[in-house]
Amino acid sequence: MLEAGDQAPDFTVRTDGGEAFRLSDVRGKRVVLYFYPKADTPGCTVEACEFRDGSAAFRRKGVEVVGISPDKPAAQAKFKTRYGLKFTLLADEEKSVAQAYGVWKEKNMYGRKVMGIERTTFLIGADGAIEQVWRKVKAKGHAAAVLAAL
Repeated sequence: MLEAGDQAPDFTVRTDGGEAFRLSDVRGKRVVLYFYPKADTPGCTVEACEFRDGSAAFRRKGVEVVGISPDKPAAQAKFKTRYGLKFTLLADEEKSVAQAYGVWKEKNMYGRKVMGIERTTFLIGADGAIEQVWRKVKAKGHAAAVLAAL
């Protein structure tokens, strides 16, 4: 399990626009990397819109916000457009990033065991080290809590 002080695993996945995104390409910036289960669902929409609403404050603090889920790039693009999201969304279709970060977990869904994303946020420093981790996040109010911790 990744903790504060660990080096954030590098990865390459596609963005909401289909371009390649490598975490190492944003080295030198602090990054909020937040994992969410599925684009355009109620909780994920609340969380994304709160990050959107805090975009200017994150920028003032020199922090780049990046959301990531197992959705396809087209679904991410539709989600981004529909809600006017002002940050990058990543498509982890193979769930390889979720697995590397330890957020692809067995969950209990209506009494059934299923695999899915455990809503988790990582604050990654400019040096690529994890500064803070928020696990089992509740969507409402989470972006404000992350911003307050910066």
